[in-house]
Amino acid sequence: MNIARVDLNLMVYLDVLLRERNVTRAAEQLGITQPAMSNGLRRLRELFGDPLLIRTSDGMTPTERALELQPLIREALLAMEKTIQPKEDFVPESSQRVFRIMASDYAESTLIPMVLQKVRANAPNVTLDILTPSDVSFHDVEQGWVDMAINRFDSLPQSFHQMRIWQDDFSCVISRDNPIFHKFTLDAYLASQHIWASKTGMGVGVGVNPEDVQRLGWVDEALAAVGKKRKISVFTRHYQVAMLLSAQNDLIATLPSKLAEMERFNTKIAVVPPPFEIPSFDLSMAWSPLLHHDSAHQWLRQIIKSIK
Repeated sequence: MNIARVDLNLMVYLDVLLRERNVTRAAEQLGITQPAMSNGLRRLRELFGDPLLIRTSDGMTPTERALELQPLIREALLAMEKTIQPKEDFVPESSQRVFRIMASDYAESTLIPMVLQKVRANAPNVTLDILTPSDVSFHDVEQGWVDMAINRFDSLPQSFHQMRIWQDDFSCVISRDNPIFHKFTLDAYLASQHIWASKTGMGVGVGVNPEDVQRLGWVDEALAAVGKKRKISVFTRHYQVAMLLSAQNDLIATLPSKLAEMERFNTKIAVVPPPFEIPSFDLSMAWSPLLHHDSAHQWLRQIIKSIK
């Protein structure tokens, strides 16, 4: 087959079709009509001599040939993006770029203020658009619509680049009027009421089942490992709310230490080590290979990397 006679736009169509597995959604992604996408799928079938996508009870299902093609097409398109991307030096002092960053509540409270300080000092006209995990999907990051995701990741798409920003452990935030403040033992901790603060991951959030320890996170998994369980009275997705509520004299918030230390000057509460061992965690940034060689993106990553 002569590559010069192949419409390379069809490879873009195929990439989106195999990702969306729906002709209508694929057309919307590319900003074309559904008939145009259907025609593209017909031409792709002729080109490869394979139906590629077959309508089943589960929707459009890729054939074995399509599954073989998917990583090859994705890799080829990424290489093409890199090839044709204009190479321009980023000038922070004059740039008016908007960086869209997905940041967890934890990262937004601890990291972003320091990032903003350095950005404003070096690039006064650059804007940061901070999004929550519920606003963003991995697909948004992969396509480069969101510059970066900053969070604690259990898993990431294989194509993503990532870098650890820092490692953190946990502390307990407790009211100084709490009767157990001066005798903060594991038994006292377990007898108290607790505030749970976390996020279920990227995408739309869901409710929490208090009995599902495996989904409650590091603190409850660490307790389960020693055969213990805490009493949770409040579930929140905002660490700042957890710290405010911990001022009540019968509640305890077990939070990442960098966040808890932000309240060290608050005379109503104290920050103390937890009375049991909780594994530390990494805060990382992840980004699309489409942006890996972008000079402005490299500048922002360097800014973030420099923060400890």
